[in-house]
Amino acid sequence: MVILLTMPHVFVIIIIINVLIVLSHISYATDTITKSASFPDGSTLVSKDGTFEMGFFRPGKSLNRYVGIWYKNIPVRRVVWVANRNNPTKDDSSKLIISQDGNLVLLNHNDSLVWSTNASRNSSSPVVQLLNNGNLVLRDEKDKNEESFLWQGFDHPCDTLLAGMKCGWNRKLGLVWNMTAWRNEEDPSSGDVIQIMVLTSNPESVILKGSTKIHRTGPWNAPSSGVVGLKPNPLYDFVFVNNEDEVYYRYTLKNSSVISIVIVNQTLCLQTTPLDACDYYNVCGANAQCIIDGSPMCQCLLGFKPKSPEQWNSMDWTQGCVRSGNWSCGIKNQDGFQKFVGMKFPNTTNSWINRNTTLNDCKTKCFQNCSCTAYTYLDANGAVSGCSIWFGDLIDLRILQSSGQDLYVRMDIDSSNFGK
Repeated sequence: MVILLTMPHVFVIIIIINVLIVLSHISYATDTITKSASFPDGSTLVSKDGTFEMGFFRPGKSLNRYVGIWYKNIPVRRVVWVANRNNPTKDDSSKLIISQDGNLVLLNHNDSLVWSTNASRNSSSPVVQLLNNGNLVLRDEKDKNEESFLWQGFDHPCDTLLAGMKCGWNRKLGLVWNMTAWRNEEDPSSGDVIQIMVLTSNPESVILKGSTKIHRTGPWNAPSSGVVGLKPNPLYDFVFVNNEDEVYYRYTLKNSSVISIVIVNQTLCLQTTPLDACDYYNVCGANAQCIIDGSPMCQCLLGFKPKSPEQWNSMDWTQGCVRSGNWSCGIKNQDGFQKFVGMKFPNTTNSWINRNTTLNDCKTKCFQNCSCTAYTYLDANGAVSGCSIWFGDLIDLRILQSSGQDLYVRMDIDSSNFGK
């Protein structure tokens, strides 16, 4: 079974392939490189359970060679990680060794350095191992504790997020876990499409093409996170962590026989996010909501009107909406909030969060600040809770049929014909 996310202009592909791994077909190749061994072009490492393989490869018709990791049991090779993606070798005379300083290094035919793990710590007896989850690690020969790894490939993702990989930030160690697309099918060097975690008060994942924001998940404080279709299922769980040391998301598999990949891609390939027309960033402009089965698709929030009616009526929604009434801050029986249900939360750039407050306190906090335009109370089944408020225009709103949240938008109650 394959689970795919779909839309033109592919940027992220999520593929879950239900494949039973036949253990009787596992290669007897080693999963480890020792300090005394050389790993020349043509050699392979195979994880102990036979799921992953590492070796040298040449993408397509390119003459360049790279060290990569791929699923061993999939007929069509899908490379999930590349060591030297931005610095290829030119022939098949290269080799991997563990250097005198304890790093895994790639040397070309002249024994010149092409790539290195550049670990900040070393060991007197280092080994390199390809783990069953696809992680290439440099560790002490006698210490298999993942907290003690000297270096690991999972800290240096390419275009693919494997189960257990993190996407986000490690504040303590200064690590950034971003996914960056290949430049094209024959060039794994870093392209201009990148998925990053934006560190605001409400962290959220965004996809950029160059400096242009293409897609935004919504904040990860709520159960849905704004990701369409991300709901309980029998195959995988999504986990979000936000503490003093780290902020990241990752997915874990419920069944080890499932093969899975999450890809950031440069061009159209299979199915993708953005999922649908509403999933493109801010497609309806400010203070408007996108309703995928609505007519029209973009509609101003209650209490708002098109900023440019002429453009709006011609289905150019980029100017968004403005207040339709003479709203005044703090006026009794006029200044209030309208509840919108099933919403993807707005862009969190201009937002604030307090995890130690109640719904009523959240409303009061917003009401006391004339710049506050909306609030919500976050409740993720006890995992995350608190008040989030927004200032200024509300950007990138959409209706989420099955996983949306309640959003309270400030408006002139008279103009909206709704009560508080």
